[in-house]
Amino acid sequence: MALALVPLPVRAVVDETTAPALTAITGAQRRLDATTSSRELARGVAAHVEMANRLFVRVQEPALSAALAAAVSEAAGFAAWLHGDMHDVGTARIYYRLAIDRARRAGQGLLAGYMLGSLAAFEIEGADPGLALPLVAQAREQVGVAAHSTPRAWLDAIEALSLAACRNDGRAADSALLRAEKTIEKGDPSVPPPWPWVYPFDHVKLAGYRALVSVRLGRASDALAAFAESLPAAHLAPKQRAMIMLEVATAARQDGESSRDGYRVDEAFQLAREGLAVGLTYSSERVVERARRFRHGYAGPVTSCVREFDGKLRSAVA
Repeated sequence: MALALVPLPVRAVVDETTAPALTAITGAQRRLDATTSSRELARGVAAHVEMANRLFVRVQEPALSAALAAAVSEAAGFAAWLHGDMHDVGTARIYYRLAIDRARRAGQGLLAGYMLGSLAAFEIEGADPGLALPLVAQAREQVGVAAHSTPRAWLDAIEALSLAACRNDGRAADSALLRAEKTIEKGDPSVPPPWPWVYPFDHVKLAGYRALVSVRLGRASDALAAFAESLPAAHLAPKQRAMIMLEVATAARQDGESSRDGYRVDEAFQLAREGLAVGLTYSSERVVERARRFRHGYAGPVTSCVREFDGKLRSAVA
């Protein structure tokens, strides 16, 4: 008789509070990314994505379904970022595809465009940057005629980087950067960007992309000048800063090699070693892989700075 009074467990109710709760969890996990290794975060984030997706599949009411789809997209996008940082390319792509699909199911064009643009940026860093151009084109279709300058300028900058990385097309890349600059100038800086963008894409961020484009095109002095413009005003998490340090190191190495300035080359390797150290501290395979590419791009004499860097790089796989 006593057991008959114990209430049976019931399936969790999905209501208008569910999607905001899921989004809040994703936000809390994102904040941990600045101080926690991706490998430590990934398992919990993957479980969160799986749970959120199960809730989405179960719900029938259209309004709740759309809100849950958007929450799944945001969580899956973060999971993709973490697996990209772990250099788990296949899993990262799976999560990006899920994020894009759920954003479309949510009817959120800006969110779908953001996820497509993020996947394009991911592919540029990988082995096949040519995949980025069609992804940028799809992202533009999703974004449409956005009222705010940030989505359009951001996609122009990603296109420029893709053109530099996969085609070595400096003229087309410069044209895309110029479009982005004009779009920013026409925008109203007092108007905040639309979700899911948190910060506006402004001249400082554009300078960062201009620097990356210059590195890909081998314009070392242009890259260093653009980095000098963008870095002091940039608020970057440690892993992001490490990636930028390696890009700056690449530009400095290119500059030293072209001018036969051995001191400049040593300076580049010292900076790269510092960036690699951050990557090792945070167990970022993405940073370590970028450091490997930095080293593979150098065929000059092996100085003491180069040997120190090589020792640090070996410790990443020891």
